[in-house]
Amino acid sequence: MSTAPEAAKAAKAAKADPKAAKAVDAKADKAAAAKPAKAAKPAKAPVAKKKAEKKADAPKRSAHVEGRLAQILIAPIVSEKATMAAEKHNQVLFKVLRDATKPEIKAAVELMFKVTVDSVQTVQHKGKTKRFGKSIGRRDHIKKAYVSLAAGQELNFSGEGA
Repeated sequence: MSTAPEAAKAAKAAKADPKAAKAVDAKADKAAAAKPAKAAKPAKAPVAKKKAEKKADAPKRSAHVEGRLAQILIAPIVSEKATMAAEKHNQVLFKVLRDATKPEIKAAVELMFKVTVDSVQTVQHKGKTKRFGKSIGRRDHIKKAYVSLAAGQELNFSGEGA
């Protein structure tokens, strides 16, 4: 590599002697050839290919751990509103863990009840503040899951026809 002072000396020499100018140009060409060119950034396709290979090589596991799925559903909700949702939209209501996600709820219902789930809608209910004499308390916050079952699927909590 040449530095700036060396380049200035070569330029002065080139003005004085035309043959020296050719020699300086030849040296610059050799230096450029010896320097490796900057490598172009690799295409994103090989990177994606590597990720796909890693995923294919990984052992196939269920998306959610069964122990977690067994804890997600706390209780079914049996109320007038839940009954109307069941009749009108083929939905079942569950009280679920507050940090449960929709895919986890879907997987838990399919695992526990061996049914096909179309969709899951969730609702967060804040607990009411209540007074007990002089003290003030609050009911727990809960999360409800409206689970839509596939056509022809149903859950029966009454125990009849089991």
